[in-house]
Amino acid sequence: MNLTPKQIVQLHGFNNLTKSLSFNMYDICYTKTREEREAYLAYIDEQYNAERLTNILSNVTDIIGAHILNVAKQDFEPQGASVTILVSEAPVDEKQVEAFEESPGPIPGSVVAQLDKSHITVHTYPEFHPDEGISTFRADVDVSTCGEISPLKALNYLIHSFETDVMTMDYRVRGFTRDVNGHKIFIDHEINSIQNYIPDEVKKLYDMIDVNVYQENIFHTKCKLKQFDLDNYLFGYSKKSLSTEEQISITDKLIGEMEEIFYGKNMINH
Repeated sequence: MNLTPKQIVQLHGFNNLTKSLSFNMYDICYTKTREEREAYLAYIDEQYNAERLTNILSNVTDIIGAHILNVAKQDFEPQGASVTILVSEAPVDEKQVEAFEESPGPIPGSVVAQLDKSHITVHTYPEFHPDEGISTFRADVDVSTCGEISPLKALNYLIHSFETDVMTMDYRVRGFTRDVNGHKIFIDHEINSIQNYIPDEVKKLYDMIDVNVYQENIFHTKCKLKQFDLDNYLFGYSKKSLSTEEQISITDKLIGEMEEIFYGKNMINH
């Protein structure tokens, strides 16, 4: 049984459906020397430390309409951070019903968190190529909820919270709940693409590919920035300080890195 947001069905007990959103982002940079690489990693560690990540996840909790029960956060050495939040479901009102509509969520004006059978986590992974000068920062965010609250309303905010060259997003509805007659309900809202929850101004910036398995309620979207400006990928200097040959070589390496991440396979012999 598939339901639209406007269909109100009386359930037999609690809504047991689990809705999971995985948001995976990559920021790519070229660091010419070891000193530049270390400076970039230090910048990333400061920019996305456990305290700031906790604030981001707390805002996600507000957006989806949940209550924080517990927070665990940790900065790691030599780099990286993790936050987990457990959350509980908020009372359902008209705004919660609107959360299932296929439209982008809000952007607030302004580490593991724990929910009642629900959680939000983020883990960061700064890394670098051993000899090609490429440094990559990856952040994985998982929002898993049960009941009426929907993690999709937080997607727009997450996209705007990170500097992203490549994004991979997965959404899946698991399990089933029952109506008062005992009929199983395997999904309680309509969806045909994660892209429906991304605003048009963001979609214009990215090349996007969908891989969806509708009969299993599995949705996958990956995105890569369309425009490339070398100055946005150099840490601490501009392309004016490089020769034409260096600009071409570095551009090829950066674009190659993004293509490999986007398509999920090695395309260049390293």
